[in-house]
Amino acid sequence: MAADREVEPTQHQDTITTVKDPAETTEKALGDTPDGEEPNDEEKKKLRHVAENLPISAWLVAVVELCERFTFYGMSGIFQNYINLPLDGSQGRGALGMGHQGATGLNTFFQFWCYVTPILGAIVADQYLGKYKAIVLFSLVYMVGLLIMVCTSIPASLENGAGLGGFIAAILIIGIGTGGIKSNVAPLIADQYKRKRMAVSTKKGERVIIDPALTIQRIYMIFYGCINIGSLSLLATPYMEKLVGYWSAYLLCLCMFIVGTTTVLLGRKFYVVRPPQGSIITDAFKALWIMVISRNMDAPKPTWQAENGGRRTNLPWDDHFIDELKRALVACKVFCFYPIYWVVYTQFSGNFVTQAGQMEGHGIPNDLMQNFDPISILVFIPILETLIYPLMRRLRIPFKPITRISLGFIVASLAMMYAAIVQHLIYSAGPCYEHPGCDASIVDGTSQGNHIHIAIQTPAYVFIGLSEIFASVSGLEYAYTKAPPSMKSFVQSMYLLTNAFGAAIAEALTPAAYDPAIMWMFTGVACASFCTGIIFFLMYHHLNAQEEDMNALDADDLDTPATVVREERKE
Repeated sequence: MAADREVEPTQHQDTITTVKDPAETTEKALGDTPDGEEPNDEEKKKLRHVAENLPISAWLVAVVELCERFTFYGMSGIFQNYINLPLDGSQGRGALGMGHQGATGLNTFFQFWCYVTPILGAIVADQYLGKYKAIVLFSLVYMVGLLIMVCTSIPASLENGAGLGGFIAAILIIGIGTGGIKSNVAPLIADQYKRKRMAVSTKKGERVIIDPALTIQRIYMIFYGCINIGSLSLLATPYMEKLVGYWSAYLLCLCMFIVGTTTVLLGRKFYVVRPPQGSIITDAFKALWIMVISRNMDAPKPTWQAENGGRRTNLPWDDHFIDELKRALVACKVFCFYPIYWVVYTQFSGNFVTQAGQMEGHGIPNDLMQNFDPISILVFIPILETLIYPLMRRLRIPFKPITRISLGFIVASLAMMYAAIVQHLIYSAGPCYEHPGCDASIVDGTSQGNHIHIAIQTPAYVFIGLSEIFASVSGLEYAYTKAPPSMKSFVQSMYLLTNAFGAAIAEALTPAAYDPAIMWMFTGVACASFCTGIIFFLMYHHLNAQEEDMNALDADDLDTPATVVREERKE
């Protein structure tokens, strides 16, 4: 019964608050609202905002993502060596022997492909199957690609020339699988949390406000933490690559992915899912086309067509759909600068791996260094979530998404600047100086690198990890909270698409990925990321002030009869 009375008392309370005499004491206003109901404006300002705990179904989704990311990073993290080095060549264990530029090119293409395909995943989920069934379907596709990768990486296949063809086929199929999963798993985990409005609560004698926006932020922090626990697979796969062979590393990834898929299937009855919404995505693109050719944002509305003598009288949507689409576009505009950030991000699994190979490893595989990225994230997330963020809220210091994203760009620029400094130190050290890997560095058939310890590269990965917490996590959060209920996967796919554009830019920079020019490429990317962070904040900082109102639109849409989403709990 309390749930049935939740909306009306809230609206009534807001009405009372607006007509109160400003001279009345605010202390009385702070005690007016019963627990479980929406706070008034005075309470929103004075009471501390807190997040809720995650439901069990959200944790199950997080486990699925952990397994998928274990597979993805454990596999793709060793691609650079797999493509770069020749099979049992003089530089150590390899496979395809395509060199530095070839490896960077193919690796970057894979990143690009993985972030184009989420659009397909969004269409399949929102129009036909729903998020849950779409994840199951694309998991099966993913497994086919992994099986091809395992079979074509065994020594016999590589020796008979199946390596390159099998690799290309595998990354194309895996890219479809991972894209379909990524566009749906991020909104699915947030869908498990049902509260849409703030509510007053008393915890340990203190009156606080349960804030859904903070809970969504916590959900994506934990979600991202699970992603990075999964990415610690790179602690194992480089050693398996070195001591056994690439096929064993890819087989481990396949087995872990099977665990994740099994979790999806066995946890089916626990998930709260939204049914498919019909032709939501294709209708959105049709409406966007009408907006473009008419140069009017309201042109796709049936009422606009009727009032202005338009020829489109049988449109398959109503005015409210166009209002939702316009809201989604407003949400998407903040993603326009993200490609520059992703250019930085793609370096850690490509050029940073090659850079590590130019230094003395002292028994540490060069592609093992990538683990300092997820390790730093797993260290910083609990510190921020349990200490820094709560302290800032107690001190009434706002740290809204736009500010966090801007800071993420700036911290990412520090990672690239540090990488440029490390590259300079490599070129300043013997025996090969500006030509790492020369004959003078080869001992027992393996290049030992220039005389500089591989551990000096660690801060670059730490900076990237910290930047991800600010930029990447906030991007996931923004994509979910600002998207209308009917367009969650669509807006999420648009956010992921920026990663593809970033990979495309990184692909264009591949010709500069050679010694000694790469040092200046790192410097240029660092400057671009820093400037982008400043420009981004100047352009969009005003959205911080609109944050609460924009988040409230999601609850308003769910209360609108025309757009009520029929949610089902799978039995």
